[in-house]
Amino acid sequence: MELSEILKPEAVKSIGKSVSKKRVLQEMAELVASLHGFSPEIAFQALLDRENLGPTGVGEGVAIPHARIEGLEKVVGAFYRLEKPVEYDSVDRQPVDLLFALFAPTDSGVDHLKALAQVSRLLRDSAIRAKLRANDNAATLYTIISEVTTHKAA
Repeated sequence: MELSEILKPEAVKSIGKSVSKKRVLQEMAELVASLHGFSPEIAFQALLDRENLGPTGVGEGVAIPHARIEGLEKVVGAFYRLEKPVEYDSVDRQPVDLLFALFAPTDSGVDHLKALAQVSRLLRDSAIRAKLRANDNAATLYTIISEVTTHKAA
């Protein structure tokens, strides 16, 4: 599974205005829900429920919010680059500016874990994080994400 199969170009955004953790999660849920035909309210609540189990801020300014959604057929996602980092209760207590949200079917099991692992590998790479932070064009961000995963798979 390639990240380009999970992430549509329209699901990549660079946000210049200030937002809160809750607001960015709500926007990501609304965007992915609109692209894939499921309830934004259910998606947002699922993200909040997952955050209540423990924050998904993994450090280095990165968060990977994720949730399972009833009725989805495959893992889908969104990527946001924030110009102004938000407080996120990350493991390293640093604010977050790169978020990759994943939504998986309730019975996805291995596919959900594979997607989480791929996103984690991608965003652990300091060179990739630097490229993502240096670009505010959504198409460029999508290209960085999709090319990296394609090259690493080859």
